[in-house]
Amino acid sequence: MKSIGKLRGLTRLTDAHGHFTMIALDQRPPMAQAIAAARGIDPASVTFAEMLAAKRLLVKALAAEASSMLFDPNYAVPAAIDLMPSTTSLIVTLEEHRFQDGPGGRKSRSIDNWTVEKIRRMGGDAVKVLAWYRPDAAPDVLEHQCAYVRTIGAECRRYDIPYVLELLVYPFQGSDGHTTDYVQSADKRAELVIESVREFAKPEYGVDLFKLETPVPGHALPEIGDTEGSRKAVREFEAIGALCSDAGIPWVLLSGGVAPSQFELVLRYAYRAGAQGFLAGRTIWLDALQNNFPDEQKVLAELEGDARRRLASLRRLTRENAQAWSFPGRMGSFEREGDFAMSYA
Repeated sequence: MKSIGKLRGLTRLTDAHGHFTMIALDQRPPMAQAIAAARGIDPASVTFAEMLAAKRLLVKALAAEASSMLFDPNYAVPAAIDLMPSTTSLIVTLEEHRFQDGPGGRKSRSIDNWTVEKIRRMGGDAVKVLAWYRPDAAPDVLEHQCAYVRTIGAECRRYDIPYVLELLVYPFQGSDGHTTDYVQSADKRAELVIESVREFAKPEYGVDLFKLETPVPGHALPEIGDTEGSRKAVREFEAIGALCSDAGIPWVLLSGGVAPSQFELVLRYAYRAGAQGFLAGRTIWLDALQNNFPDEQKVLAELEGDARRRLASLRRLTRENAQAWSFPGRMGSFEREGDFAMSYA
């Protein structure tokens, strides 16, 4: 049984229907790339002030429409924590976006001077960590990544806060599709995604909510139907769903920057397999930035128009097709005053 702090935190992340309808705003390189594309400059030339301005616009337009928003501490928090409505919960990123990329794979680390304790102290409802992971990485990389995820899990248990783990397969150095951008790996295979979930669903890691990518690239997913391609994709999603169900860990889908229509198809597959919502970013807000920044009025107009309509469509799809998450009932039987206080460790 999860602790009350973790269960209350997960409850805070859901909407009134018990679904996770969440917006990711912690992107750092992808956000800089969107601003750069809009301005016709190199991403390295994007300023701190521009990053803050963009994130503030997104929060201003979209926060009230999401059950939760995912902030990073270096940009989103100073940009817009004052705009967060009381009805929208807060997930805060822990991992540094600059990772060590070697021939054997990628090694993650936390943002400098940032901890689980600080996230809890600032009022965060959950901690999020992205772990680049593929089971065929070098042994020292696997050891490092597993130890990193496990250590954060222990800290989240200590501070009684939900642990949201995002897993992403990535291309090896030297491969045809190698890139350090936050895009779907060109050589991603379903078994790499499934086996990654199998590893981190183990109790030793302390994961409370998975943020997962589709096991099949979004652009390659066939429409759901009576075809071999669709049946194969259903089996792969169901393999993930079974692992999460057996471990008692709810799961949501990340958008990975795919087109809105593609992401809705991803969600239809995932909801058939038991997923309980989404934690999406670029598929909702990317166009508004790339088309209009730095014209704040135009950015806001597109966010309040197309982006909100996309989010509303995702919420409707989720409400009609996804399983709801709920607090699992009373926390045991107590006979005397003080029993609960004494038992709660």
